[in-house]
Amino acid sequence: MLALFAALACAACAPGPAPRGALAPKAYVSSESGGIAVIDLDRLDITSTFDTGGKGPRGIAITADGRYLLAANKGTGDLTVIDTHDGQLAKRIPIGKNPEFVRVSGGQAFVTYEPGEPGKAGDHAPVPAQIAVIDLKDWRVTRAIPSGLETEGIEFSPDARLLLVTNEGDDTVSVYERASGRRLNLIKTPPGSRPRGIKASPDGQRYIVTLESANAFLVLDAADYRILRTVPTRSGPYGAAFDRAGKRLFVAASRADTIQVFDADSDENIANIATGKRCWHFSFTPDDARLLIACGRSNAVYVVDARTYQPLREVAGVALSWGVVTYPKSPGTLDAP
Repeated sequence: MLALFAALACAACAPGPAPRGALAPKAYVSSESGGIAVIDLDRLDITSTFDTGGKGPRGIAITADGRYLLAANKGTGDLTVIDTHDGQLAKRIPIGKNPEFVRVSGGQAFVTYEPGEPGKAGDHAPVPAQIAVIDLKDWRVTRAIPSGLETEGIEFSPDARLLLVTNEGDDTVSVYERASGRRLNLIKTPPGSRPRGIKASPDGQRYIVTLESANAFLVLDAADYRILRTVPTRSGPYGAAFDRAGKRLFVAASRADTIQVFDADSDENIANIATGKRCWHFSFTPDDARLLIACGRSNAVYVVDARTYQPLREVAGVALSWGVVTYPKSPGTLDAP
């Protein structure tokens, strides 16, 4: 498989140069043991590595203008802000224990973290996760929203009024009013299913929630959060993303070393893409032509043609790769255009 990736790498696979005056398209990949790898998407090579100043970067996000990259550092409990123009550290913001997901929307960043360990039998009650809300103008935490247990994925409603998060520790999906942080709804998923990824469909009609331990994803009605259907997947589904047109849904079946492709209308499984080990997160390239897949246990990013599903290249040297975002922004598990 690795030899095939290397053999198929070619100049014809890359898109044309960026428009005059525009920044060359780039991808940013978090490495739990080695900072942020910067990949030039014209060349499909690592051009530099950003030092986060913290330990164990996982969730990453990028501001709307592409100027700042945000990385959640598990080992040091903070959020790093990096200036993408020069790769220099601009700010480190204390968050709390085990920060993981980061999403940017409308001048704010939302970061999940776990301030306490789950309680033991006969001991104190489990401590819920929190969602830190950061103002991107002055780079400060303005408030924290209490969530469920072991909060994972973050998504916004299409009108950005609502915030939805998955809680794998108590098998729920929480819906909040974004402005106030008030919880509006709590959706229960099957016991032991461990919901992880969540994505809104581009038409705003439904949400997809992956269930890591149930080997399936749920389709939720966006109007009333009813579970419309449950669709089986291969083992360990985590990250999920629609293509830009909303015609296809891509799901990372991480334990099966596969990206599965589903027809977004019929839920038919139309393709299965072989990948490396522990591929949790992925992103389209800005031209929608390729998929960039962060495969942590393979210490690499796999590049696949998003239309033919054929392998194009393996970008090696990203130890314990976790998440990937691009600029210009693209559809992916951690970001949206």
